[in-house]
Amino acid sequence: MSHLTPEQAVDRLEELHRTASVALRDAVARYVEKGIVPTAAERARLRYPELRVDWQPEGAVQFTRRAWAKFQSPGVYATTVTQPAHFRSYLLEQLRPLVEEFGARIEVRVSEQEIPYPFVIESGDEFVHGDISVAELARHFPTPALASVGDEIADGLWETKEGQPRPLALFDAVRVDFSLRRLLHYTGTDWRTIQPWILCTNYQRYVDQFVQWGLEELARPDGPYTELVLPGGGSVRRGDDSEAAVATVTAAPWERFQMPAYNLLRGDGQGGVTIVNIGVGPSNAKNATDHLAVLRPNCWLMIGHCGGLRQSQTIGDYVLAHGYLRRDRILDELVPPEVPVPALAEVQLALQEAAALVTGERGDGLKRRLRTGTVVSYADRNWELRWAQERRRINLGRAIAVDMESGTLATQGYRLRVPYGTLLCVSDKPLHGEIKLPGAATAFYKRAVGEHLKIGLTAVELLRSQLGSLHSRKLRSFDEPPFR
Repeated sequence: MSHLTPEQAVDRLEELHRTASVALRDAVARYVEKGIVPTAAERARLRYPELRVDWQPEGAVQFTRRAWAKFQSPGVYATTVTQPAHFRSYLLEQLRPLVEEFGARIEVRVSEQEIPYPFVIESGDEFVHGDISVAELARHFPTPALASVGDEIADGLWETKEGQPRPLALFDAVRVDFSLRRLLHYTGTDWRTIQPWILCTNYQRYVDQFVQWGLEELARPDGPYTELVLPGGGSVRRGDDSEAAVATVTAAPWERFQMPAYNLLRGDGQGGVTIVNIGVGPSNAKNATDHLAVLRPNCWLMIGHCGGLRQSQTIGDYVLAHGYLRRDRILDELVPPEVPVPALAEVQLALQEAAALVTGERGDGLKRRLRTGTVVSYADRNWELRWAQERRRINLGRAIAVDMESGTLATQGYRLRVPYGTLLCVSDKPLHGEIKLPGAATAFYKRAVGEHLKIGLTAVELLRSQLGSLHSRKLRSFDEPPFR
């Protein structure tokens, strides 16, 4: 096969994936309607495309400070690819430097990895009904085999085997498709509408403020945003009547979904903003980020509430996490607690500058409102009942705030190579008797949530111009796949 340009390669990926997906849908429909089982030859066509990149350097090896789209060693690299039309920009972003700077050669072929039939069935496909059971379909069509859906590459468990290509990307096609379907299930929105800048929160009030801000942005005649996609599939577009827009938002069935997402799309190709209410607890945080990671987002930020642990803090102050005391334990097997999860300078500086811009405070004034330090994250909401056992560890860690999600989100970002950051707002001080009484809580939420959200959104705007350095080398291992 002749070697392809990056553009030709992605065109070929799209063609092969589209042909296989249509053939698989048609085969399922034919079986449901007529009972015709696909032949072995037909099943051989129901496979993902494979992307191969071969690098055999001649002369001096190209050096780059970029953390991604580069080779660690000569050889053949490969991965299966799904939804190449959606990932076109990402694929080209990775492939072009490999060809232009390193002289790599690209090939595209049909892989040995079958496409599981549930991954091509859309919500409007009504041919799967009646007496046809899932078990019956599984006898004749490829299904998701959990034994082959894993994170071995991301977790450093992949081993080089003689004669086999090295991994080109962190996730293969089956792993990506698995998560794309889970995202629809959990967030209530089509994965295609989830944006590359992601805010994670643990309070619905932040979502309410985000929606209000989104509607205001859509009402701006010169604004960059074009559409707000809601859980359940509804949306509000630029130019919609304001009363109708509010009614559409109000009618959105967000409560049906475990982690509802709201996606504000841009029309200039720079990527919009998504907010996901991940709920409370590290399990939810891991679940959400396991699946969001396959979209290769630019960044996710935790914007939520915490308990302040220092007497000098005041309710409404901010905490910018520069370290995490991981007491949630959910990732201990994948990223042992002794492995440091570093703060990313680009994100830290953007969050601090955003806080200064939004609050109008700088210098000592900003330091009184925003404190940098360690956040301890627990899986147990009632950790206070074990204060006698936890006191020494919190002291040794110099923790200044406590929550249940930040440690997991940061560790997942580190593990899955997605830039991350945490800015929390002190909503109570459990060690000092300052708890959220009903009246005080209402006043706090009304004052603090809008400002806090605005800081997160401002940080996103500051980071837009720093994509090259944002995908930091701190996130990359010494034997990393070429794709970020």
